[in-house]
Amino acid sequence: MSKLNLNQDLIDSSRNAAKNIAEEVQRFIDDHTTASTERTIVRLLGVDGVDEIDKPLPNVVVDNIIEGGGLERGAAYWIGNAVLSTGLTPQKIAEKVAIGEIDITKIPAEDEEKIKETVGEIAKKTVDKIVENREKREDYLNTIGEGKKPYLYVIVATGNIYEDIIQAQAAARQGADVVAVIRTTGQSLLDYVPYGPTTEGFGGTYATQENFKLMRRALDEVGEEVGRYIRLTNYCSGLCMPEIAAMGALERLDMMLNDALYGILFRDINMQRTLVDQYFSRVINGFAGIIINTGEDNYLTTDDAVEAAHTVLASQFINEQFALKAGIPEEQMGLGHAFEMDPEVENGFLMELAQAQMAREIFPKAPLKYMPPTKFMTGNIFKGHIQNAMFNMVSIMTNQGIQLLGMLTEAIHTPHLHDRYLAIENAKYVFNNARSLGDEIEFKEGGIIQSRAQEVLNKAEELLTQIEKEGLFKTIEEGKFGGVKRLRTGGKGLNGVAKKDRGYFNPFIELMLGGDK
Repeated sequence: MSKLNLNQDLIDSSRNAAKNIAEEVQRFIDDHTTASTERTIVRLLGVDGVDEIDKPLPNVVVDNIIEGGGLERGAAYWIGNAVLSTGLTPQKIAEKVAIGEIDITKIPAEDEEKIKETVGEIAKKTVDKIVENREKREDYLNTIGEGKKPYLYVIVATGNIYEDIIQAQAAARQGADVVAVIRTTGQSLLDYVPYGPTTEGFGGTYATQENFKLMRRALDEVGEEVGRYIRLTNYCSGLCMPEIAAMGALERLDMMLNDALYGILFRDINMQRTLVDQYFSRVINGFAGIIINTGEDNYLTTDDAVEAAHTVLASQFINEQFALKAGIPEEQMGLGHAFEMDPEVENGFLMELAQAQMAREIFPKAPLKYMPPTKFMTGNIFKGHIQNAMFNMVSIMTNQGIQLLGMLTEAIHTPHLHDRYLAIENAKYVFNNARSLGDEIEFKEGGIIQSRAQEVLNKAEELLTQIEKEGLFKTIEEGKFGGVKRLRTGGKGLNGVAKKDRGYFNPFIELMLGGDK
């Protein structure tokens, strides 16, 4: 039941504009592939490991395909052809490519239908494993259960996966429902995924498949101990966006930071590359039952939360439509927003409440991900703790789904164990004492909260209608999201984008989504 009396016609118009924006971009996506999308296919066909100089074998294979002028045909074709011709597994083929015994693009061509059939059989085994992971998660949720929403979401970020495990298990015992292993600084700009367990990250820990495996095992252990399933999160963005989605699906991650525009705006990754990659990454996440977390909160770190609130809503509409295109149900869309207004703004709490309630009403099935105050945290831990309590109060009043807890030591240092404990204690106190507050209150007709929500919705609808006319690529070039301008042909990774040829196929799109693209 609406508390904001939002104009449904404006919501419908916004959603329709976002749908048209996504459909235009999807036509571009369907005609193109990227080096990272093809490396993902190689990984999902069973290729893993590194060569003698620690170059990941998926990179070795796809680099061989690029050098042979074959990226447009796709890795599935070349690997399938090699399997048919040699009788070797994809892994063995990759190892021979690495030592120069095979040039995958020089093998005589086999029958295309036989190639598709052969690759389809290999792909089906991987897909079956992902289905098993999804079923195992459901079994855990049905037996030991999970915490109440909003999920208490905390970050570990020591740089050493073994230290992260100690901190993650401690957080779970303190009450955390979700543990995110933040990535090492700059990993999103690496055009490869590091291999094996790592102990030397800076500002975070490398996202590797082995690190995923180690943390998943540790969280299962502590989850069984505390009688509550603990969800694992990592960062599915950057130049290896779909590869990390594949690794997460294979190791049963539960959430992924996975935004359609974040890499473009905040990491200067080429927009064509990112938009193609986000599609396949989301197909994988959707199929694996992974909740995606979008990054609209980042707009408010580079733009003003009062003036730019409508860009957050507009981006939520766009992220929703891109996710639907990739087969992600609304229940797996952790659309992002944040409590980021300057504390000096009069009635800022009311405006934050309006924004959060508006997101809840417009996206009723989505487990919204709410981000804590960071931009205006000063190092005053007492004031910071109060800011976080107010953030928690908005969350429980508006029925948010995923609560990334604020730390009172934000802007001072990486949180200590006791900082995280205080953040969990703060949220548990507020959530318990105000659990049903939202059900008990209504907002004043035409008051500050209703008026603010209507204003933001009006501006979002205007922006989306404008984007619909101009196109998303031009909108990003003009800097209408987060105040950040990017060129269509600029940024990192453009040289990894290729137009598909007539013989291109990706077996995983067909198996996970239905319909070959």
